[in-house]
Amino acid sequence: MARALIVGCGCRGRELGSELAARGWQVRGTSREPTEFDAIETAGLEAAAADPDRPGTVLELCGDVAVVIWLLGSATGERDAVAAVHGPRLERLLEKLVDTPVRGFAYEAEGSVDPAVLAAGAEIVERAGETWRIPVTLLAEDRADPGWARRASDLVAGLLGV
Repeated sequence: MARALIVGCGCRGRELGSELAARGWQVRGTSREPTEFDAIETAGLEAAAADPDRPGTVLELCGDVAVVIWLLGSATGERDAVAAVHGPRLERLLEKLVDTPVRGFAYEAEGSVDPAVLAAGAEIVERAGETWRIPVTLLAEDRADPGWARRASDLVAGLLGV
């Protein structure tokens, strides 16, 4: 049974996590805010604290994870901080994932974040995939389409060939 870590497990993360859980995956969803843990657990997922602005907090959760899903395409906050989690913080995390059991990475490349920031993040992810030969996928599903979670879960499962 595969385990996924969803970094940024808000409403969309819980929807995707539930779709993966229905396929038999174990899913851990993260939030910076402990007040969000109940909603994550109500969705049938394991809740965990992590801050994408501090890659070490994400890495601590990767010891038994096969796929990391960076679901921050609609992250909110101060502009430079949001850009950092799609830039240097993402890059540092990807460099460190090589030394973990993680064997796939999915990046949300659509959302309300500045499209240029998302495009730069997508380039970082694709470059990491080529450099370290780790399967990566870009989640660029239409956020308004009700079938997005099923298609996104297909892409995530495809990272492991399942």
